[in-house]
Amino acid sequence: MAERIGVVGGGIVGVALARALTRHGLGEVTVLEKERRLALHQTGRNSGVVHAGLYYAPGSLKARLCAIGRELTREFCAEKKLPYREVGKLVVAVTSAELPALADIEARATANGVPGLRRVNPDELRALEPHAAGVAALHSPHTAAVDYTAITEAMADDVRQGGGRILLGHEVTAISTVPSGVRVVTPTDDFTFDRLIVCAGLQSDVVARFVGASASPKILPFRGEYWALAPARQHLVRGMIYPVPDPRFPFLGVHFTRGVYDDVHVGPNAVPALAREGYTWGRISARDTWASLTWPGAAGLARAHWRMGAKEIAASLVKRLYFAEARRFIPELEMADLSHKTAAGVRAQAWDRSGALLDDFAVDPVGAVTLLRNAPSPAATSAMAIADHVIDTYVRVRR
Repeated sequence: MAERIGVVGGGIVGVALARALTRHGLGEVTVLEKERRLALHQTGRNSGVVHAGLYYAPGSLKARLCAIGRELTREFCAEKKLPYREVGKLVVAVTSAELPALADIEARATANGVPGLRRVNPDELRALEPHAAGVAALHSPHTAAVDYTAITEAMADDVRQGGGRILLGHEVTAISTVPSGVRVVTPTDDFTFDRLIVCAGLQSDVVARFVGASASPKILPFRGEYWALAPARQHLVRGMIYPVPDPRFPFLGVHFTRGVYDDVHVGPNAVPALAREGYTWGRISARDTWASLTWPGAAGLARAHWRMGAKEIAASLVKRLYFAEARRFIPELEMADLSHKTAAGVRAQAWDRSGALLDDFAVDPVGAVTLLRNAPSPAATSAMAIADHVIDTYVRVRR
């Protein structure tokens, strides 16, 4: 009898796992997604970038799975005839003070085998991005743009064709161990699986509590807000222009991205969201906010990052401050060029009891349940590689 395997979460990672399970013939697969469509949250609300692996600690899961995932994503898009555009990325040092940090990124990227990476001088920078300013940059020519929602839907088609089920509108409200396996409860149905894999993103710590897993790490939601570059000014950006990130902070800073459909957006910033799915300042959950404020690591996090947090919140509320940050990279930019805000995203950032933000992917096995506890960027790039890693490390060895 085939093993019954449940997957909680219909984002790109959950669907990639379901696809890999069906392709390897590992069991009867059922995906449970609480929303009425797939990829509604992190997957469908990010920058659409296929990362090349510049920033991640060499040897980390992020570094290894990003490199593998990039190639798998490119091959999948070619197979399914989905758009995949290698528009390239520049990480720009605007001032000489940023050169040591740029050198650190170059060393990491070189260790990670980022293809085609090279350091460029100001003249070469201008040749690549004529309107950008900086004293030096790293050029990653194979950084690409895709439509992650379309990729998720195409993988879901593979799941269905392989005999798997994808059930929308099935929010998991309880999980328990029973003699026949793992019982999963939704408002409309009960399911019993031999094995359960949880890829719940913003709700991952909530679902982890259902199975008695540690409360740590906890999810701290960060909202990223984007501005659209006015169509008449999109010529200012050819590909992607990124800042040198602050190594003390797990976000990349405001940047410019030409998307797979040729639109150009600016952002995201990173502000604490007041709800797990708080896509605007008006979306508030007293319960989620209180849970974050009373977490043991809250004081440590605030002490470490309050200056950065205050700066990001101010830029969110005052367009002029957001514009000033963006204009550092494109001096010709004008306030009116940021035409309107587009759909914001919320990143599920895991943090521990000390207040430290988790940097790497994290997986927590609890009996017959496997929990993805931290899967932030570059999880979309790495989704198919994460799926293979989870199967090889946590599924095959427990059969």
